[in-house]
Amino acid sequence: MDNENKREYEFVQEDLNEVMKKYDRESNIRVWTGVPAIVVKAVMIGFSLFCIWVTLFATFLEEIRLTSFMGLIVLFGFLYYPAKKNMNKVNYLPWYDIVGMVLGTGAFLYYTFNAEGIIQQGTRFQPFQILIALVGIIALMEVTRRSVGWPILLVALFFICYAIIYGLTNPSVIGRVRYLVRNLFYAKTGILSTPVNVCSKFIVVFIIFGAFLERTGISEFFINIANCIAGRFAGGPAKVAVISSSLCGMVSGSSVGNTVTTGSVTIPMMKETGYKSEFAGAVEAAASTGGQIMPPIMGAAAFLMADIIGVPYSDILVRALLPAILYFTGIFIAVHLEAKKYGLTGISPEKLPRFSKLVRSIYLLTPLVLLVVWVSRNMMTMQRAAALSILVAVIVGIADGFLSGNYMAAIKSLKESGSSNPVGDLIIGKKEETGNCFTLRKFAESLEAGGKGTITVGAACGVAGIISGTITMTGLANEMINAIVSVAGDRLFIALFLTMLCCIVLGMGVPTTATYCIMAATCAPILTRMGVPILAEHFFVFYFGIVADITPPVALAAYAGSAIAKSNPMRTALNATKLAIGAFIIPYVFCFSPEMLLIDTHFLNVVLIYITSLIGIFGVAAALEGFLFTGMGILERLFLAVGGILLIFPGALTDGLGLLLIAAAIAVQFVKKGKKKTA
Repeated sequence: MDNENKREYEFVQEDLNEVMKKYDRESNIRVWTGVPAIVVKAVMIGFSLFCIWVTLFATFLEEIRLTSFMGLIVLFGFLYYPAKKNMNKVNYLPWYDIVGMVLGTGAFLYYTFNAEGIIQQGTRFQPFQILIALVGIIALMEVTRRSVGWPILLVALFFICYAIIYGLTNPSVIGRVRYLVRNLFYAKTGILSTPVNVCSKFIVVFIIFGAFLERTGISEFFINIANCIAGRFAGGPAKVAVISSSLCGMVSGSSVGNTVTTGSVTIPMMKETGYKSEFAGAVEAAASTGGQIMPPIMGAAAFLMADIIGVPYSDILVRALLPAILYFTGIFIAVHLEAKKYGLTGISPEKLPRFSKLVRSIYLLTPLVLLVVWVSRNMMTMQRAAALSILVAVIVGIADGFLSGNYMAAIKSLKESGSSNPVGDLIIGKKEETGNCFTLRKFAESLEAGGKGTITVGAACGVAGIISGTITMTGLANEMINAIVSVAGDRLFIALFLTMLCCIVLGMGVPTTATYCIMAATCAPILTRMGVPILAEHFFVFYFGIVADITPPVALAAYAGSAIAKSNPMRTALNATKLAIGAFIIPYVFCFSPEMLLIDTHFLNVVLIYITSLIGIFGVAAALEGFLFTGMGILERLFLAVGGILLIFPGALTDGLGLLLIAAAIAVQFVKKGKKKTA
């Protein structure tokens, strides 16, 4: 997209910041200026570098690595996030935040510097050690409230109260509290369990990698690619939103962040083309949320899933491809039919980028391609691959400055603005003329952004450990599983439906990676008892944890889209849910017919599954849209919906019936269209 077109549709940055602050907890940070801002940025850069160094080179005890990581999460959580959203006083840190920061960080660092002694003392803990643990838990939960929000915290508090009041067997309340606090803080069954271990081990490096990748200009490249592919067709801006958001979302790992970033360009364009505000905001929200199920990155969840399940990353990548294609095909068909229904056009050719020029920037994909190759072929560990990809992203960013001519243009602009040292100013990046260049400023901003992203994920993973640890200690996991299995009996659908509700509730407002950690610990075991293959059950809980971002009442991505589109939030959320219908159907197919995940199947069957599933998702999308060649009646929509669902479920009988129903609906549409022309 050219600069003039970008200026026409680009949102004012202040407006975008306000949207992010309203719907994205990560954006509600303190305001630092002057020397304090430099100090805060410097320590955050140091935190990111420390995380990279630890994941690559540290050989000390795991307890030291985990507790030092969580101590820094608490420190920066209080430093960056105020107690309330509207506390925007510049360079202000209240006394109670200083106290919380010191005590909370000190609690974890006490464990760090006394790890060997604490490990050797077994279960014999002094009262002051229990008090330290309690302070650490409370500080972590407060940081989570500030940076992530109430939903995950309320779930954790519920399980903690259950453990103290009913779940634990010690007759003394003090004894129950002591046992719970000790195990949550000092044992590897609580805060220091798998979620935090995996987060500190390699997720943090992927978060930093994503921050660097975004600053190489890859998001703009994705948007331009999408414009080239679909911009000129009917309803082009909406199709651009679907393609660009799917690509940007897999890197960013944030539904709300991706909705605001790409939506600031695509939503005004959709409205200008003629799409209704509610529909425009919903398209962006649904596509941005779906970016996290899009291989090869999946918001870092693909790597996490591979580690938890114990399968090669390449297995996750291949098996996730068909479901992702079906999801985005459904949205793409819906926006196309919406455009046809209202006679909407595409973007005028003169406003579209030329592919011949755009293809010259294909090298921007190098870090992403190398990461996938290194990990999928097991050439190195995931964290090492991510660290090397960061280095490649820096090289690519610098190379892009030379190849695109941005560096020369910036030097020329700096000279014209009166700079006495244009080259030095360019390298440092201290002037606005260097905004499009990869400079030391952007390098520092990438490290800072990666560190800030780690705070929310690390805090959420810590609370996820509290949830899973409490459930394990009380035996509630087995009770929940037994309860759902007893209600469901032999009916898998009921068990899946109840699990889906749990996933959507637990996933509301929680970052992607932390969402999956919670789902894997609390919901996946339910499906294990029902005999669902492990890959299918993990994909099931992951999908429904993700769609919580567009499912009312806590549909944060949809609400962010509605803020940009200036539309009704609930209508936008309902539209987004309708557009993302594939994400509500496909996970059930994983469990009833694991062939969709390429489990126990063969090549020809895979081809057949692809074809029939795509036809099926077309039928469902058309039924929800209520338009194909002309307006539909209830019977046609019913035929298309039922036929589509039957086709999505693999099987000769279901495929045959599905094709017949869809063919019948299409035939009726042809007849209606013919009558309309002759009328």
